[in-house]
Amino acid sequence: MAVLEQVTSQQAIELENKHGAHNYHPLPVVLSRGEGVYVWDVEGKKYYDFLSAYSAVNQGHCHPKIVNAMVAQAKTLSLTSRAFYNNVLGTYEKYITEYFGFDKVLPMNTGAEAVETALKLCRKWAYEVKGIDENKAEIIVCENNFHGRTTTIISFSNDPVARKNFGPFTNGFIKIEYDNLIALKEALENNKNVSGFLVEPIQGEAGVYVPSEGYLMGAKALCEEYGVLFIADEVQTGIARTGRLLATCGNCLCEDKNCSGSPDVKPDILILGKALSGGAYPVSAVLANNSIMNVIRPGNHGSTFGGNPIAASVAIAALDVVREEDLAENAERLGRIFRKELSLFAKENKWVKKVRGKGLLNAILINDTEDSTTAWEICLKLRDNGLLAKPTHGNIIRFAPPLVMSEKELLDCIAIIKKSILDFEEF
Repeated sequence: MAVLEQVTSQQAIELENKHGAHNYHPLPVVLSRGEGVYVWDVEGKKYYDFLSAYSAVNQGHCHPKIVNAMVAQAKTLSLTSRAFYNNVLGTYEKYITEYFGFDKVLPMNTGAEAVETALKLCRKWAYEVKGIDENKAEIIVCENNFHGRTTTIISFSNDPVARKNFGPFTNGFIKIEYDNLIALKEALENNKNVSGFLVEPIQGEAGVYVPSEGYLMGAKALCEEYGVLFIADEVQTGIARTGRLLATCGNCLCEDKNCSGSPDVKPDILILGKALSGGAYPVSAVLANNSIMNVIRPGNHGSTFGGNPIAASVAIAALDVVREEDLAENAERLGRIFRKELSLFAKENKWVKKVRGKGLLNAILINDTEDSTTAWEICLKLRDNGLLAKPTHGNIIRFAPPLVMSEKELLDCIAIIKKSILDFEEF
């Protein structure tokens, strides 16, 4: 079979099963094209994408501005490594730091790399600025977190599937309950070597858990009181997904209309990825002010591809689109409609137990056990009816469409979701 020969869905699935590691359990649909909020399978069937590559495609599939920036840069200069300067990186660094209101950025490629970078940065700051004894620094994390799958990151995961048979694990982490300020205060009081608190503003992979009002603000205040760094992992929640530029927002340059009246919480270290490239290229970033970032010196950390010219050009275009098309405002408005309509539906449907979320990061809790196949079967019905979504944690279905979606398209999708659940009832 020639490399570029057209294959059927079944052939594509068989090829992956035979020649690829079985580290994912995909929904049985084989996609070959995407545009805006839509994707098409190899047989030509059209679907709404309601996952957005786990919120990487906030700007929509193949956004022309982002694609054009990538193609133009790829034709000129793709990679130099950081052994030399290039003519795009500095422009990007100035752009992104001003965009989010920080002094410096450390560019990386993937979300997990960015989290690892933030952990290293926090520890180095702890020893060189805070004065913690070397190799004693501890970082507080939350139960049911998802920050990636590297060895260090799964060291503080409590997902048995991610952890089993991958030890020994990395020390230096204290786990507390999410959305619990009392637990955070106790951990800070009882551990003198805490250097940072790493948190997802909304726990996406865990099932789109939105914390209580004031939690992030209170956590930031406690971090300031005890002299530890507040580290926000906004790889999934950032770049307009939750109805504001960042879920924490902070001292960024977004306009008030994007902030939903929520309080600002500026992280000491901000972690971004996914939609930083609009899904066109792996781009991630760690942002902090000079008092923290200046502990990084030549040889301490890096990446051959981190900050490459294509990544820099793509990220500038992707962030331009967020502002130019008011994506945060659109996510806020459509998210309210989505939750209102599905919550009304849940009152009269036995399978939908709860609807939760913020902006266009939402989930429905299926009224069945975590080990059931109900959510998976409903997702198959959704697929049959032209909408793609995926379960998380067994009985939760996450809904996160591209932020370029129109109200008309959203209402069409809501109708598909209702129909699919009703179809499942009759099945």
